[in-house]
Amino acid sequence: MTTSSRRAVPARHRPAAGTRGRRPGRRGRPALTVCLSLLLLVAAGAGWVYLKLDGDIKTFDAGGLSDDRPAADSSKGENVLVIGSDARNDGNAALGGGDVNDIGRSDTAFLLHLYADHKNAVAVSIPRDTLVTIPPCKLPNGKWTTAQPNTMFNQAYSVGETARGNPACTQNTVEHITGLRVDHTVVVDFKGFAALTDVVGGVKVCLPQNVYQRDLNPNLTTRGKLLFEKGEQTVSGQQALDYVRIRHGIGDGSDIGRIKRQQAFVASLLKEVKGNGLTPTKLLPLADAATKSLTVDPGLHSADKLISFAMTLKDIDLHNTKFVTIPWRYEGARVAIVEPDASELWAALKADRTLDGKDASGRKNASPSTRPTATPTPVSGKGITVTVYNGTTVTGLAAKAAAELTADGFTVTGTATARSQDHTTTVIEYGPEHKSDAQTVARAFPGAAIQPVPGTGVNVVVGESYTGGSTAAPQPTTIPEDVAEGARSADDSPCSNLTYG
Repeated sequence: MTTSSRRAVPARHRPAAGTRGRRPGRRGRPALTVCLSLLLLVAAGAGWVYLKLDGDIKTFDAGGLSDDRPAADSSKGENVLVIGSDARNDGNAALGGGDVNDIGRSDTAFLLHLYADHKNAVAVSIPRDTLVTIPPCKLPNGKWTTAQPNTMFNQAYSVGETARGNPACTQNTVEHITGLRVDHTVVVDFKGFAALTDVVGGVKVCLPQNVYQRDLNPNLTTRGKLLFEKGEQTVSGQQALDYVRIRHGIGDGSDIGRIKRQQAFVASLLKEVKGNGLTPTKLLPLADAATKSLTVDPGLHSADKLISFAMTLKDIDLHNTKFVTIPWRYEGARVAIVEPDASELWAALKADRTLDGKDASGRKNASPSTRPTATPTPVSGKGITVTVYNGTTVTGLAAKAAAELTADGFTVTGTATARSQDHTTTVIEYGPEHKSDAQTVARAFPGAAIQPVPGTGVNVVVGESYTGGSTAAPQPTTIPEDVAEGARSADDSPCSNLTYG
């Protein structure tokens, strides 16, 4: 009988079954390996999702942006232009009807100002029928159009003739109107809008009355089927699109009334998104839906940039998110911008003042909101030659402006009546090499627009906002009362303040 030379090992020191041969220090490594593998798979999956989203994002041609843009703001606030396009191409005709080759106009547009403190925001709607000057826009052949005065705002989107060029034309126009630099521009078409509402599970809206098919399409001979019942309800997809587009047969039938309902809808949409949580996980499905029908500026050309931008909104309270409309009045069947109210609004936003006058610049020891008390600085026009035109029906306005310019040292070569007498604001026109002179002249007319016009020196087209006095006035930083009082908060009931008139 033979015996083993190995010494017996007590049971308590023997390796457990299935673990023989494992060296000390390797306990738990398979579990760690599995966890790391899962993490790598998740990261790879997220990377694939981001790569997929990147492939869906379309950017517009930034080469069409003006080289005469407002200076970048020194504050940490941002201005984002949001455009709703009514283009029928790329499958949108199925939702909105019309010509499948129609490159569209801006069906709705608002400038979103994100205050520097990242706790407040205000969206300013610009009615599509607003009469503005559309600055030069770049065409597909590389040439630039000439400025188009007294033109409806929504036409700026089609001046560039292509989907890649149109957003820059609208951005140029908004910068021209406001004097504010637009940091980002986002265009959403019918498909993107409908998809967004589906992803959030629908949006709460409120109707003051029953709405039928003829209310959406006035060309129908009968009222058609019922689209919406009176009262509060949840809509998504095609129904949501019908809600924001409807104009006739509800409220006063005006575009202003429709804007108020669109503001209520966007507020309700924000409420849904915020309620779901602004986290990358929650934002990815939204981003997936949106990017398939988004056109953005090159600064937002990737999924991580879009989501990072969205994450900057997480600290903005719904109550501190406001919706207003640019100061306006009817001019025939169109809309005119009211001055000096509009200029006061833009100045307040540039100074990061909220609608209730609070400082939202994020600076410590910021002063309370009041109009500046600085003494106006006289304008010196020495060596600058101008011609003055009366752009209104008020007799003698050009002569009055010319006299005050002369008193400030400008050389006035003559006065005349402008080609059109419907100018609401004063416009300073200038030709090549006269931009700095035009900027000096503009200081004599607070709130005036500056517009390049080939083949001229410096012209002043006096508008209705001119009240006399050619010294530079301090820029106010308070919001006009009418604007502040008509504001909607994102946490308001969807049934509040629905229509105009």
